[in-house]
Amino acid sequence: MYSRIHILYFLILVFMACSSPKEEKSTQIVNQASQGEEVQKKLILFFGNSLSAGYGIDEDDAFPGLVASRIDSLGLNYRVVNGGLSGETTASGLSRLDWFMEEEPAIFVLELGGNDGLRGISLDETKRNLKAMIQKVRGRFPDAVIILAGMQIPPNMGQEYTATFEKMYPLVAEEEDVHLIPFLLEGVAGDPELNLPDGIHPTEAGHQIVFQTIWPHLEKHL
Repeated sequence: MYSRIHILYFLILVFMACSSPKEEKSTQIVNQASQGEEVQKKLILFFGNSLSAGYGIDEDDAFPGLVASRIDSLGLNYRVVNGGLSGETTASGLSRLDWFMEEEPAIFVLELGGNDGLRGISLDETKRNLKAMIQKVRGRFPDAVIILAGMQIPPNMGQEYTATFEKMYPLVAEEEDVHLIPFLLEGVAGDPELNLPDGIHPTEAGHQIVFQTIWPHLEKHL
């Protein structure tokens, strides 16, 4: 005859066999549902360099992260993907863009060219690359809203180069018929209190100002 201990052990095994798969399956269904809801949200893609990536600070404190926080607080049906990469030029961005073309962005924010200017890369090449990225996104996703973030650079490369660089963004925006943020770092560039010691990358406070600059351009398309 079985002892009470054997009977109790048998009942425990039966209970575990009956309940565990159901609980595990239930958990999987909940997780899959959460992932499904996230995928269904419209995509806002920030594609840029170290400014978008939030160099020197927590990524959540960079302006794409601040946009994500604002969207979540408003309960909007959007999610943000930060495609920023430190050191990115327009040429490397153009070659990397295909990695982000698997899913349609509702809004595509292009923030590149600053490193080209700091390196003195031919502005004809920079302009050509910016236009090529815009055309690639539009060619694959014609309904995507494309926003180009304008940039300015210090006069290290000479006044003519600097002035031509600044004018390049409005020209690209006009020729490609995309929305333009005139100067992404308006109110931040050149202010030691709002930039890291390198004088190029914004602090957390600087990114707050950048967020205030870009939010009106995003909000009207949400």
